[in-house]
Amino acid sequence: MTKVKSICVFCGASDGKNPQHMENAIAFGKMMAERGITLIYGGGRIGLMGAVADGVMQNGGSVVGIIPAHLDDIEVGHTGLSELIVCKSMHERKVEMFRRSDAFVTLAGGLGSLDEAFEAMTLRQLGIHDKPMVFLNALGYWDKCFDMIDAIIDEGFARPSHKNLYTVANTLDEIFEQLAAEPAPRFDPREKLF
Repeated sequence: MTKVKSICVFCGASDGKNPQHMENAIAFGKMMAERGITLIYGGGRIGLMGAVADGVMQNGGSVVGIIPAHLDDIEVGHTGLSELIVCKSMHERKVEMFRRSDAFVTLAGGLGSLDEAFEAMTLRQLGIHDKPMVFLNALGYWDKCFDMIDAIIDEGFARPSHKNLYTVANTLDEIFEQLAAEPAPRFDPREKLF
């Protein structure tokens, strides 16, 4: 596998009810910084998004936040990052996050996190990129999502092989183990994206 130098993290813009999700976000940021991996994310200062960014920054790491102007205007943009890019739209945000990342990790989150993760999975399915994707399933958070994917496969709207588009980690350490075990990409996705 090509060394992962940047990870795009999808996660919630709220704290969630279980404090373990916040603890995981902060710890994951610290672990990224310790490994010299740049965080690419949605640029927010609130919720798990802000926590993972703070975890990286407070441990000497590098963070690139990408936020649409309408969210930055209501002051949810994180001003303490290595770089904050303000773009025009949610679509531009995703294109830039995808372009700058070597891998995707999805922590606990809501509809926006699902949108981003499923778009990245769909693009991988279509061969537009071949970057590793890992869901952190701490506390079984994504179990019902995986049940839904199984139901889609059972109904014939996806193939069983589509479950190979992502891996599932139950701990933070497993995320890095799975990223290291991913095969090398078939092509350079930076040249093929969109």
